[in-house]
Amino acid sequence: MHEIEEHPSIDRVKTLPEAWRDHFRNSYESAPTWNPKIIRRALSREVMCVARTRLECAWSAYVGSVPGIDHDKEMDPVLDHGAKLHEPVARAIFPEFEGVPYAK
Repeated sequence: MHEIEEHPSIDRVKTLPEAWRDHFRNSYESAPTWNPKIIRRALSREVMCVARTRLECAWSAYVGSVPGIDHDKEMDPVLDHGAKLHEPVARAIFPEFEGVPYAK
């Protein structure tokens, strides 16, 4: 069994805003069942930004063009193939991640 202080991301959880502490893993045992939080913003019908939390207590956001037919189905391709947003732009679009590190 691992000690909770062994991995830097587990220590990082303690520095996050309280609202985010429960979302990120706080033990090695919780890692296999962890699910990212995904939020999308349509800049237009055919341009979407999608943000996703990462297991290491960070988040990143991507932008991409989409057909604009079903945004629920179009999120994954943006996450997989979209252009990563620069942090200041991502933070302006997704203010709910305040206090959470942006993945480099």
